[in-house]
Amino acid sequence: MTPSFLKQMMLGISLAALTPAIAAPSNAQPAETQGYVVPETEVWDIEAAHGETYRIYISRPEGEAPEQGYPVLYVLDGNALFAGFAEARRIQSIYNYGFDKMIVVGIGYPNQELYDSRRVGDFTPPIEAPFLAEYHKDDPSGKRDLFFDFLMDELRPEIETRYSINPLRQSLYGHSLGGLFALHVLYTQPDAFNAIIAASPAIWWDRQMIIKEEQAFAARLEDEPELLGHVARLLLLVGEREEESAMTGDTILLGERLKDLSKYGLRSDYQVFEDETHISVPSRSVTVTMREAMQWP
Repeated sequence: MTPSFLKQMMLGISLAALTPAIAAPSNAQPAETQGYVVPETEVWDIEAAHGETYRIYISRPEGEAPEQGYPVLYVLDGNALFAGFAEARRIQSIYNYGFDKMIVVGIGYPNQELYDSRRVGDFTPPIEAPFLAEYHKDDPSGKRDLFFDFLMDELRPEIETRYSINPLRQSLYGHSLGGLFALHVLYTQPDAFNAIIAASPAIWWDRQMIIKEEQAFAARLEDEPELLGHVARLLLLVGEREEESAMTGDTILLGERLKDLSKYGLRSDYQVFEDETHISVPSRSVTVTMREAMQWP
């Protein structure tokens, strides 16, 4: 992965820049709505206590909720990734795969960027490596604790007031820096979600500082074997063709290391998607992730 591509991924890609100008056929008639609207969805903005505003995308089934409430899958980078999850939930519910009994919550930003630069701050700790700090000197960073507090103390209670939710079936999906954040949540707040799906996690970030958290998590489990009183699950996903950024190898090695923690109740697994690259992994991971989220704890 080239530095220019990483910069593009982490700082933002304009939707307009990616949309080619296509002439309408001569007999075309204006549609009643402007643009495509995903059915069975809602969109609203919420201002966090730390002052940031987030755009929340909801995909929810029609009809009554299950008796124990809906499982909920939270998807980071909602601007880029929510639509794929929302349409998969809606389409696959036709064949009674159970996806019609869950809610997908995309967390994004109030603009048309696929990847907003604020994600760097929301998903990472303060940068320590000088070269990385210089590279991101104009970007926000180090706000992941504020973002986690917003997710747990503000957004989740808001979701619970709007919908009938099963509090024991909560999952989190993150890709790239979002995957790095998802690992951080598992290592530091292992009871926050019963399932974590980390796709192409940026383990390389800041000279692999996340490994220190992994080691502390493993040591904590050894001292407190009852820490995972509930069944916790981690699914790692990565593309076969991410080797140039070391993500494939890093993710496989992490998956192997975490197998040793099964004795403490951590159920972990990893999958390598053949022929997929960093930017194609999210699309490939949609159905796999939703199946993981629908499993019982």
